[in-house]
Amino acid sequence: MKTLLLTSKLRQQLKNPLGELIRGTTSACNYSLESVIQRESPTKVILVGDRVSRSAIQSGIRPNVIIVDNREMRRDVRPIAFDRRRQFRLTNAQGSISSASWNTIHEAIAVGNSIVVVEGGEDLLTLVAIAESPLGSLIVYGQPYEGVVLVRVSPEKKKEIAQLVKLMDEST
Repeated sequence: MKTLLLTSKLRQQLKNPLGELIRGTTSACNYSLESVIQRESPTKVILVGDRVSRSAIQSGIRPNVIIVDNREMRRDVRPIAFDRRRQFRLTNAQGSISSASWNTIHEAIAVGNSIVVVEGGEDLLTLVAIAESPLGSLIVYGQPYEGVVLVRVSPEKKKEIAQLVKLMDEST
């Protein structure tokens, strides 16, 4: 697989939540997330983004994988303290998904109890996390200035993500 590039049309489409938007303060969102995890017992919990990951871990949520770039709102932040079995590092340019990123996230999810630290941009890697997670998993990412998005991984959601990925341009 070549590097996939975000198109302007797809950029607009991806501004809409890919799942259930939970609005509210950080603590309210974490409370809702904890409730969903207790009620649904997802196969895996994967957090994408520094703010979401940091606040969830601080509130006692134990994800299987976090994907971070040590940046929040385009500002550098200190690395997240996360007791994990494995740490993966990858480079992924903003607005793209590299094949190496895809492979690394696949491995991190398979191993579990992992952190993926991205040099570049991690936003589009949410698509990879959804595509590579087992059915019944819960992917969580932030929706700036609104709250968090909960994506329940189902066959339909995987098909939707595959169609979005097909809309991306391939680099040569």
